[in-house]
Amino acid sequence: MNVECLRTKSLFSSGQSLAWSLLKKLDYPWDALPLISSYVKEIGETLDVSEYVRHDNNVWIHKTAQVAPSAFIGADIIIGANVYISHCAYVRGPAIIGDESHVGNSTEVKNVILFNNVSIPHFNYVGDSILGYKSHFGAGVITSNVKSDSSLVSVNLNDERIDTPLKKFGAIVGDNVEVGCNAVLNPGTVIGENATVYPLSMVRGFIPANSIYKKLGEVAEKR
Repeated sequence: MNVECLRTKSLFSSGQSLAWSLLKKLDYPWDALPLISSYVKEIGETLDVSEYVRHDNNVWIHKTAQVAPSAFIGADIIIGANVYISHCAYVRGPAIIGDESHVGNSTEVKNVILFNNVSIPHFNYVGDSILGYKSHFGAGVITSNVKSDSSLVSVNLNDERIDTPLKKFGAIVGDNVEVGCNAVLNPGTVIGENATVYPLSMVRGFIPANSIYKKLGEVAEKR
């Protein structure tokens, strides 16, 4: 089984994240999910105090970030430069939210790494997931992060299964991925760089880079 397409450097060639020093050491990006909280605490202590303000509960917010008064900010969180956290966003943490990113109204994030320039602007749930540079979710996109039987999540690749030790694992979304409105990314979904997912899709397993996912069993190559 050729697993190169699932490796961290294949999915995130940009390296555009404060978490890159962690991710680049890992063969598979989902191995970072249990480490986000401790990494935030470690890297937060090194942030430039002239640029970031430290708040309670191990929260660091860049001075250029805009956080709506109605947003909830939990614990173990880094919010980067020029980030916009909208009205009623629910940033539970732990989370690393990259520069120029947007967490929109009524959007919830939990145990996530958002690379720079990520946009999840309307009614999204992103849990136990990593979203690559310039990835964008349309309104209502959900990462489902727990299987219905609560068993450990696996990643399906060409009818082969890669087991993980994770009970909670939503999606790994590569750089420059576009996901259409109201799509659901099932536990263990991995989407390669520059892929597009149609609205209202139910996605499971691996979606190749530079492809268009239309529906289950119908994936076209971008030309």
